[in-house]
Amino acid sequence: MSRLHDDLHWTLARLKLSLGAAEAEVVARHGMDLWGYTTLMTVADAPAGSQLALAKTMEVDKSKLVAILDDLEAAGYVVRKPDPADRRARIIEATPEGMRALHAASAEVAAIEDSLLADLGEDERDTLRTALRKLVGEPVARLDGGGPAPDACAGQRR
Repeated sequence: MSRLHDDLHWTLARLKLSLGAAEAEVVARHGMDLWGYTTLMTVADAPAGSQLALAKTMEVDKSKLVAILDDLEAAGYVVRKPDPADRRARIIEATPEGMRALHAASAEVAAIEDSLLADLGEDERDTLRTALRKLVGEPVARLDGGGPAPDACAGQRR
């Protein structure tokens, strides 16, 4: 094995580019880009959250999130409602159409991930996912100074 294949950045970048391209194609068939898909997934997991809370959870700039939500709202996948506790804030909710699109896209994304991980045993898959979840927490925050990742869904138009 070469040093290139031992280089964490190269390995993760190669994985991200291939996985991202495959998943971008899938979610596009459901009327979203990767940012829209991850946003809709986050909204579905934490319904009735504010736009500001959503930006913090996703670690994305508020102005970028506005454009993403504009696209999702235009597609009929989310609605923004005034927060009864704070009229300046907006509550984001997934629509039934958005939930249908998310479920359909998620099933196809899961099939892509299963195909990618097919050469790994169940324990290896669990270990990989656990390790990656740990790394995107505090270790990443130490590298980027705690700010949002500049292009978590690179290759997208935003």
